[in-house]
Amino acid sequence: MKITAIRSTVVNAKLRNWIFVHVETDDPGLTGLGEATLEFQTRAVVGAIEDIGQLIVGEDPRNIEHLWQVMFRHPFFKGGIVSMSALSGIDQALHDIKTKHLGIPLWQLLGGLVRTRLRMYDHLGGGDSSAVYDSARVEAFAERAAESRRDGFSAVKILAVGRTAPLEGLQALKQAEALMAAARKGAGDDMDIMVDLHGRTTSAMAIQYARVLEPYRPFFLEEPCQPEDHRGIARVARSTHIPIAAGERLVHRHEFLPLLEADAIAIAQPDVCHAGGLTEVRRIAALCDTFGVSMAPHNPLGPVATMVNIHLGFATSNFLIQEVMRSDVPWRDEVVTGGARIQGGYVLPPDRPGVGVEINEAAAQRHPFDDHGPVRWYHEDGSVADW
Repeated sequence: MKITAIRSTVVNAKLRNWIFVHVETDDPGLTGLGEATLEFQTRAVVGAIEDIGQLIVGEDPRNIEHLWQVMFRHPFFKGGIVSMSALSGIDQALHDIKTKHLGIPLWQLLGGLVRTRLRMYDHLGGGDSSAVYDSARVEAFAERAAESRRDGFSAVKILAVGRTAPLEGLQALKQAEALMAAARKGAGDDMDIMVDLHGRTTSAMAIQYARVLEPYRPFFLEEPCQPEDHRGIARVARSTHIPIAAGERLVHRHEFLPLLEADAIAIAQPDVCHAGGLTEVRRIAALCDTFGVSMAPHNPLGPVATMVNIHLGFATSNFLIQEVMRSDVPWRDEVVTGGARIQGGYVLPPDRPGVGVEINEAAAQRHPFDDHGPVRWYHEDGSVADW
């Protein structure tokens, strides 16, 4: 079996463009599917898929580890977010090919089942971008947390901290506490609430936010400061009883190692669309397991990435919980078919060969690439703020 071509399909899904990767083979009808979605850098990733993909055309797609090394090492300059996203999507598609060829679901190739069901967590509004990123009303937080609970979820993530300066005054702390209190009221005491700071501030300010949030018992505090600030994240971890999660913007196990060595995180959040695909994320999981750290992969992306993560979760012993954006666009299930059904906040093991999903190309074409650019925030004095 040989790889004959690698191509991309781009689908606009409001906030982001999904980038689906197709690896075609000379076995009639056998094509692998992956996802390489990267916000606001779509054209760069599509170009990188073309550049990296040409290195493995003509090769046997079943030699996944060998092809990963070719794509990672032969370009000489390794590992930026764009090239690693491209590699990640291709790597997922190679796994899809191999498991389709063998006639087994992906989790079987990854080592078999380590659990019989996988816990999922929701976002406010089911992941609709206006509910997740643009709503800071106390009433909305309570209502939408209660909605997630009614829909059967036992965990939900919120952004209780909005645009924030390196140091803020009392009003910002009161606002964060009010939003957290509202979410807790809507969710109830038996529902877990994750709080994402989105790396929007410094460790000094994150520590203050953690202190006002702590009485409401967040399940974890995500990305309290910028991802490269390992010592800052460790300072936050030492200052609070809230478990710290990080890693969505890291692309290799070497980038996770300083966090692990500093005891900075309790939960690792690599993204299978950025951190080297299944091949590298499995290495990250093993490394984290060595340090007693759980896995909760980052996944606000498309339905292919969601399914890949679900398979990974069923075969990874230190897997904790899986993020999902189930309602980011109302037509999600029209573009991709075959996804796992969430019932009572859990999914059961998929039984279809491969990743188990297919792209409806006609439906995808109804939502073409949209060059809307990144989210751009500024502080009151005009200086650049982190989104």
